[in-house]
Amino acid sequence: MAELATIARPYAEALFKAAQQAEASAWVSQLAALGAVAADPQLKVLADNPKVTQSQVFDVLVAAAKVSPAPAMANFLRTVLENGRLAALPQMAEQFQTLVQARQGVSEAHIYSAYPIDAGQLADILGPLEKRFGRKLEAKVELEPELIGGVRVVVGDEVLDTSVKARLERMKSSLVA
Repeated sequence: MAELATIARPYAEALFKAAQQAEASAWVSQLAALGAVAADPQLKVLADNPKVTQSQVFDVLVAAAKVSPAPAMANFLRTVLENGRLAALPQMAEQFQTLVQARQGVSEAHIYSAYPIDAGQLADILGPLEKRFGRKLEAKVELEPELIGGVRVVVGDEVLDTSVKARLERMKSSLVA
């Protein structure tokens, strides 16, 4: 949903500018929790109910996320609710986390593997990747059995695919051509 990402960007950037260096790291987890709650369909129904006030939605959102937001974070959340942008809150959380990580020189690496990866294997994979991308990587591993073997790594908009599935597809296209 490119539209939600477009809507979320200015909000995430504004919150990032408001956050001090030390606060930003703490706010990442709070905003992620709030975004997860905002994605719940029941909360969307509650927020869309004309009989429910924005203040009530704010209270339910904060209570369900089990956070006690700092004043700046609370103001941010109220602004999001006032502007009817609750649906974009999960995207805001992702973009805010990306901005904080960029400030710290860290990027998120999504590693897709056909088989579970243990800590030792993950370290062996991350070492060369950090050299290749020139920054520290924070890995998120997901199983994707259809890869057959190998891994596919996504860092930002770059993809490094060394999976068996990708190799077979390249062989197929070269044989067909």
